[in-house]
Formats: sequence, structure tokens, C-alpha cells
Amino acid sequence: MAKRFALIAASTGAALMALSAFVPTGTAQRDVGLLQPEEAQAQLERATRESQSAEARALRLSREAEQADEAADKTAREAASLAAQVQRAEADISAARARYSLAQTDRAALSQRLSKRQEPLVRLTGALQTTARRPLSLSALQPGSLKDLVYVRAVLDSAVPEIRQRTSALRGELEEGRRLERQAALSLENLREKEQELQSKRAELAQLETRQRLASRDARSSATRESERALALAEEARDLDGLMGEIDAASGLRRELAALSGPVLRPSDLAAATTGSAPVTPDPTPSATPTTASAPPRGFQLPVQGRTIAGFGEMRDSGLRSTGLSLAPAAGAQVVSPAEGRIAFAGPYRGYGSIVIIEHAGGWTSLVTGLARINAEVGDEVIGGSPLGVADTEEPSITIELRREGEAVNPLQFLG
Repeated sequence: MAKRFALIAASTGAALMALSAFVPTGTAQRDVGLLQPEEAQAQLERATRESQSAEARALRLSREAEQADEAADKTAREAASLAAQVQRAEADISAARARYSLAQTDRAALSQRLSKRQEPLVRLTGALQTTARRPLSLSALQPGSLKDLVYVRAVLDSAVPEIRQRTSALRGELEEGRRLERQAALSLENLREKEQELQSKRAELAQLETRQRLASRDARSSATRESERALALAEEARDLDGLMGEIDAASGLRRELAALSGPVLRPSDLAAATTGSAPVTPDPTPSATPTTASAPPRGFQLPVQGRTIAGFGEMRDSGLRSTGLSLAPAAGAQVVSPAEGRIAFAGPYRGYGSIVIIEHAGGWTSLVTGLARINAEVGDEVIGGSPLGVADTEEPSITIELRREGEAVNPLQFLG
């Protein structure tokens, strides 16, 4: 029986040593902000969807760039594809952070459970080792009868299976702890790789944007004058709604002028032209509210990825309802054009950081606020996904507003 005590004590002691060797902090730590479990799970699901969506956009835009005939169109789609790849890398980083937080939460819970088992194991191991060192003959000479010894042996026989079962379960939890340790290390390694990929894609996009600006510099004289007019409107407008109204009016006038027919050439025989000729039917007056106004911008998308912090129609601190959708992206996140259109305003505006206003076909206008840096200029023709700039690095917040003939509408209902 002493041999059996020794074997049980050795097994329990080994489990105790493994328990003591379990280090909850891990070996591959770095400064990563941990999230609460519910927040981490929600971020993981959102980031996974965003990564898949951005990857699909990048592939589509890359194929379109390969098929483009004009150099400008090809370059624009290449830039949009790179911006989508940047957004995919940003989403992958958010997913890696969420996985790391979940793994750390599970490891902390496991460590707490194991620490509660450590003290009983210490006492059990000590008692078994003491009993294992005591000869059976000495036990028989102790006060009491052999009946007590037989009783102790019977109790031991019934307790041994329970002890083995508990130490087996403990070994299973220790293996789970090692698995969580490996999972956390893999999440950290994946995070490093995605951060390196993000830096590489951002550098590649910056180089492409530089080439674009150099290529279009010679054709920007008229755009410079338009940019000056847009800045003058921003100075005169009382608020952002006033600026949007002025730009909507200018956009409507531009559409009407574009719809006018060209000049009529003077006939060579003016007398013949004025006698006996059928009356000329004038072109219909262009409508200020085009029939295409009900069709939203094709392929509309959110300009940035992130958690929603204010929905359309929610009450703001000012007491007014929100006319857009506010998102909390990652620090310095890539911001892109929500749809194809033309840059009507790009620059700082009081109280809103740097903003971009885009005119779309059919009387639609979108507004993006909260940018820290703008990479677009007034007059630029953009496609859906073209890079506009980046979000702030401290408490970033990007707001998107979509308007139809000056009336704010919920952008979520037009997401593809």
C-alpha cells in the first residue's frame, strides 16, 4: 500500500509542478490594449466582415484597372484597389487584436481556476508523501486496531479513482492553457505581420498618389480657380448646412449649363433660312430636379471601417438630430470616396476638421467630415473607393452624410 501512496503522490506532485509552471502572462507579450469579451467578440465579427468586403473590392478594382483603356482611369482604379487593400489590412489588425483579447480573457479565467486548485493539491501531496514514507508495520503498531487500518485502506481504494480523475481533468486544463498560450502568440505574430503589410500598402499608395498629382499638375489651372471659389463659399457660409446648400446650388447650375445645346451656326443663305422653313422646336428646358434624382449613387459604400457611434437621426449633444452616420475607425485609418463623383470642396471647416464634399450624378451629394489629412483636390473626378485621406490618430471620428437635392437621407439604406 505504501507503494501505491508513493505512485499517487508522485502523480499529484507532477500535476502541481505543471500548475506552478503555468505562466499566465505568456512569453510573447507586447503593448496591446485588451478589450472586454463582449466588445472583442463584436469587433472580431465586424472586422472579419469588413476584411472580406475590402478584399472583394480590391480584387474587383484590380480587374477593372487591368481592363481600363485610358491611363487616368487605370491609375484611379489602381489607387482605389490599393486603398481597399489598406482597409483590408486595417480590418485584419482589428481582428487580430480582438482574437488576442479573447485568448487573454480565456487564459486569465483558466489561471484563476487553477490557482484555486493549487492549495488543495499542496495539502494532498504532502499528506500522500508522509503516508508513503511510513512503513505498513509501523502503522499497525499505532494506537487503534487493525480494523482502523483496514478501514483506511478501503477508503483509499475508493478515493484513488477520484484522485486520478481530478488530476486527469487538471492535466486537461493545463493543456488547454498551453493551447491558449500558443493561440495568443499566433495572434501577436499575425498582428505584427498585418502591421507590416499595412505600412507597405500605405507607402505604395502614397507613391501612386504622388505620381497622380504630378501627372495632373499641368491641367489644374481651372481647378485652382474653382478651389478658390469653394474656399470663398466656406468663408461666407454661416454653417455647414449653408455651405452644402451653396454647393448644391452651384452643382445644379452646372448641370443645367451642361444640358444646354451648343451654339447654332449661322446659315450661309440667311434669306432662304428665314422664309418657308419649318419652325424650329426649341430644346426642352432642363429640369432643376432631374428624373434620375431618385436613383442613389451606384455602388455606394461607407468611406471608412469602424464601430458606429452615432446613427442617422440620433439626438446629438446640441439638441439636434444627426443628419449622417458617425463611425469610430482605427487611428489613422484610410478614408475613401463613398461613390463616383466630383470633388466640390476639400479643406478644413470650422468645428468639423478637414472635410470633403462630393457631387454625384442625379442631384446627390455626400459629405465626409473628420479627416486629419486630405489627398483629394477640388475638381478631381473620383470613383467609388478612391482615397480621400486619413482619419485622425487621436480619438478618430468620421461622419458621412448623403443628401438628395439638399435633403439628408439615411446612407445605410443604400449600402451595396
